[in-house]
Amino acid sequence: MAKKQFKAESKRLLDLMIHSIYTHKEIFLRELISNASDAIDKLYYKSLTENVTGITREQFEIRIAADKESRLLTITDNGIGMTKEELESNLGTIAKSGSLNFKKDNEQKEDIDIIGQFGVGFYSAFMVSSEVKVISKAYGEGQAYCWESSGTEGYSIAECEKDGCGTEIILKIKEDTEDEKYDEFLQEYRIRSLIKRYSDYIRYPIRMKTEQRRPKEGSEGEFETVIEDQTLNSMIPIWRKNKNEITEDEYNGFYQEKFFDFANPAKVIHTNVEGMVSYNALLFIPSKPPYNYYTKEYEKGLQLYSSGVLIMDKCADLLPDYFSFVKGLVDSQDLSLNISREMLQHDRQLKAISSRIEKKIKSELTELMNVDREKYEEFFKNFGLQIKYGIYDGYGANKETLKDLLLFYSSTEKKPVTLAEYVSRMKEDQKFIYYAAGDTVERIDRLPQTELLKDKGYEILYFTDDIDEFAIRILSEFDGKEFKSVSGDDLGIEEDQKETEEVKKETEDNKELLTFMKDTLSGKVSEVRISQRLKTHPVCLSSGGSISIEMEKILNAMPSDDKVKAEKVLELNASHPVLKAMKDIYEADKDKAGTYTELLYNQALMIEGLPIEDPVAFSNAVCDLIASK
Repeated sequence: MAKKQFKAESKRLLDLMIHSIYTHKEIFLRELISNASDAIDKLYYKSLTENVTGITREQFEIRIAADKESRLLTITDNGIGMTKEELESNLGTIAKSGSLNFKKDNEQKEDIDIIGQFGVGFYSAFMVSSEVKVISKAYGEGQAYCWESSGTEGYSIAECEKDGCGTEIILKIKEDTEDEKYDEFLQEYRIRSLIKRYSDYIRYPIRMKTEQRRPKEGSEGEFETVIEDQTLNSMIPIWRKNKNEITEDEYNGFYQEKFFDFANPAKVIHTNVEGMVSYNALLFIPSKPPYNYYTKEYEKGLQLYSSGVLIMDKCADLLPDYFSFVKGLVDSQDLSLNISREMLQHDRQLKAISSRIEKKIKSELTELMNVDREKYEEFFKNFGLQIKYGIYDGYGANKETLKDLLLFYSSTEKKPVTLAEYVSRMKEDQKFIYYAAGDTVERIDRLPQTELLKDKGYEILYFTDDIDEFAIRILSEFDGKEFKSVSGDDLGIEEDQKETEEVKKETEDNKELLTFMKDTLSGKVSEVRISQRLKTHPVCLSSGGSISIEMEKILNAMPSDDKVKAEKVLELNASHPVLKAMKDIYEADKDKAGTYTELLYNQALMIEGLPIEDPVAFSNAVCDLIASK
C-alpha cells in the first residue's frame, strides 16, 4: 500500500494544528462527533430530497468504543460515508471541507444543517493519537476504503471490508508523558463528561457500552457489574423548545445544573431570532452576584454553540461589560468560524448577535422595573454598581443605553427612584436635579448642606456608592435637567431678596473675621464665607471646581502617591450663636480665635467623613473648650 505525501502547505498546517492551534486537546472528540453528525445529516437529507426508502431518522446513531488494553478509541457513524476520491479530497488536503462545499451547494434549501468542516477538525485527532485509521463506505457504493496516517509523514488509502455505509474512525491513543496524560481519553467517565460538555445537543444519539452497577438478582446486598448500551447525550436543547412547553422548574433546573448556582435565577430571557442572522438565546440574570463578581478573577461571557455544538465556553464578545452579570448561551447556525471552532472571527454576524442581545437584556430589565419593582430593586442592589460603571466607562459612550436603568435613594420618597420619576416630581421653580454624596443614607440625610433644599421641598438623590458621583458627572444631565451637588459652590436657586441682603450685610460686618479665619487655615480652604444654605447647623464645607469633597475622599483612598485636593469653602451660619461667639473671641484673643477656627474646620471635615489632619491638636482644643467653661 503506497504512502502518499501531504502537500507542503498541508503538512505545515497539520504540524501547526497539532502543536499550536487548539488550546485544549480534549476538543478532538467534539470535532469528530460533529463530523459524524454532518455525515448523518447528508444521508438524511438525501433520503428526504431523493425519496430514498428504508431510511428513517430513528436509525441514525453515533457510537463510541474505548479499548484500554489496545489503546484504541473508535467513533462510528452510519451516515453517508466517503468514496475513495472523497477520502483523498477531504482528508488528503487539509482545509478542504466536504461539508462546507455540501452546504454551499445546498444553501438555498431549508432542511439542511451542517456543523463541521471535515478536513480541518478531523486533524485534531492527531493531538491525542499516534495513528489514525478511517474506514468508510459511501452510501450506494459496494466497496469500502481505509485511510491511514501517522501524522505529517503522509497517508495511504486501500480497499477494505465494511458492512453498511458510514465511517469508522479508529484512534491509537498516545502513551502518557510527564506533561500530558492521554490515558484519560480512554476512561469512560472522561468520555462521558466531554460529550456532556461539548456534544450534549447533537441531534442524533451518541451511544456507548458502559459499565453499570446494579443489585444482583436472587441475593440481598450484593451488586454486579453489567455492560449496558447507554445514550450519552440529551439531543434536544432546552433553548430550541417552544417557551410555552417549558416550565419554570425546568428553566431553574437547567440554570442551576449548567451554571453551578444553588439559587434560582432572578430573571429568565428566552429568545429566538430569525432574519439576517438567526440564533436562539437562553439568558439568566442571577439572583445573587457570584462570590468573585467584583474581582479580576471573574470572567464574563456566554456559552456559544453552533447548531448545538459548544464552540466557546465563555464568549466575552457577546456581552458588554455592564451586562457581564448575565449568564447563559447563544446557539446560531450563521456564525463564521476560522480554522478551529475554538477561535471565532469577530465578524458581522457575531457583532449583530451581540448588539441584539444587548438590546434584549435592556428591554427585559426595563420590563422587570415596570412590572415587578420589588424584584428589580433587588436586582439593582446586586448589580447596579456594574450599570453605573457602564455609564462612567468609555467616557459615557453607553450612557444613553443605561441611564433609564439607574436607581438612587430619594430624600422624599424614602426608597430608590429612577431619574425619570425624579424629574416628573420636580417643583415648577426647580431647575436642577439635586444630589448629595456620602457613605450611607443615614449620614447623607443629616448633612447640613441639605437643609436649604429640604426647606424648599426639593427632592434630593442620595449617592452612597463610590462610582455614583463620577458616573453622574459623565451623564451630566437627564431629560434636559442638569445635576447639582448640595455641596456645590452654586445651588442655582433664586434667593429671597431680603435673605440675600442679610447675607451681604453679615459678610460685610464680619469681613475682618472671615479674612482672619481664611488666613489661619492657610490654604486649607479657598474662602470662608457666610452661608446661604445653612439653617440650623453652625458650619459646613462646600466645594468649587471639578473635584468635589466626596470625590477627593474616594480618589485619595486609592493606592497612589498622587493625591488630589478639592477646592473647599468653609461656610458659617449667620443665625447660629457660634458666629457671634467667634466674633467676640476674635476681638478678645486672636490666638484663641485661631484655635477655634481650626476646631470649626475639623468639625466640618468630620461631617464630610474626611480625616482630621492633627487629631491630637483637635482633642486638646476640645478639652480646652470644656475646661474654659
